[in-house]
Amino acid sequence: MSGALALVGSGEYLPVMEPVENALLSAAITRGKSNTFVQLPTAAGREGEKSLEYWRSIGGEQAERLKTKALFLPVFTGEDAQRQDLADQIDNAGLIYLSGGDPGYLADTLRGTVVWQAIERNWRAGSSLAGCSAGAMAMGSDVPNFMKMRKPGVEGLSVVGHIRTIPHYNKFFGWVPDSAAKMLLRAPEGTIVIGIDESTALVTGLHEGATFENRLWEVHGLGGVHILEGAPAATYNEGDRVSL
Repeated sequence: MSGALALVGSGEYLPVMEPVENALLSAAITRGKSNTFVQLPTAAGREGEKSLEYWRSIGGEQAERLKTKALFLPVFTGEDAQRQDLADQIDNAGLIYLSGGDPGYLADTLRGTVVWQAIERNWRAGSSLAGCSAGAMAMGSDVPNFMKMRKPGVEGLSVVGHIRTIPHYNKFFGWVPDSAAKMLLRAPEGTIVIGIDESTALVTGLHEGATFENRLWEVHGLGGVHILEGAPAATYNEGDRVSL
């Protein structure tokens, strides 16, 4: 059975998301995985050293709060993602986390590489996997170019091929024009479009009965999860279960 999986609207590595990240790590440990928190800043790989150091710093701080070993994996380029020595460090991890940045760059950089193969293999063997903002978007089957919606997007990582995630949902539509927002909602047939508010996560696989295989999810955090297209419109909050 696959490990736990989280789609997060924002807040990775911050105290507000500590309960979620602790639950993800604990779930993997009960499945025999190590107390290791692998942090992949790939989505920010083109943002420069200052941004990457930010991710390293807050990831390390969260690991201290969680009393786990932090492993900041320097996968910034496609060449990095083909390094077997980096891929090997993912093996048996408790929590593997794809943090924020550019979702298209993240998907293009990891797709088909040895690092992605290691991530997917370990998740399917019980490691927990989380993606926040760009990380959540890249887990779908396609990643729209939400800054330039008239240009084509890229192929996603297809972990949740039937879900398109809009992160930062409670603020997102204040950042993009109405025309772009409408195009973002027009996902391929069979796709469920969801909005996840900041400091909020949609999680599956933490508890018996709520698993990725049966498509039952739970909401954790301060905000809501909103079903926008592809299923009956609804909003779910902390503790609610969602079938997707």
